[in-house]
Amino acid sequence: MAKIHINVGSNQDREANIVGAIELLRLNFGDIKISDIFESPAQGFEGDDFYNIGINTNTELSVDDVNAVLKDIEKTFGRDRSAPKFSSRLIDLDLVVYDEIIDEKSNLPRNDILLYSFVLAPLAQLSGSDIHPLENKSFQQLWQEFQTKNQFHLSQYNIEKIL
Repeated sequence: MAKIHINVGSNQDREANIVGAIELLRLNFGDIKISDIFESPAQGFEGDDFYNIGINTNTELSVDDVNAVLKDIEKTFGRDRSAPKFSSRLIDLDLVVYDEIIDEKSNLPRNDILLYSFVLAPLAQLSGSDIHPLENKSFQQLWQEFQTKNQFHLSQYNIEKIL
């Protein structure tokens, strides 16, 4: 079984879409662990603030099969994959970590871990002691370093706020 981390984000009807995604992730993966909600401004475009959460689960699916499930869930919510990379999202599901696998083609571990607070914060919360396979540092250590080196706006709320 592989331990995976998925980042879930939305800035359109955020609460309903995040809750719906959680339900579909439970249906597809069973037992999941959910981070707090992390709210951040849109980056790279003008738009409403995003809610992001992290999900940890275990799976026997391959990387490609996990990504196919995530794309199917996005499609269920009406995600338009032809929209620009930096644009509003009904729902965005990204496989961030799959065990300790390093796979450039699949962007694993996801480059966004080191770039965006809304990806790293939930990962550090759920998997703080796990080691980033390229950086050879724990996700908690990377989060602490990120906070001292970067300016960002990130609000944190208990997930019970929307569940």
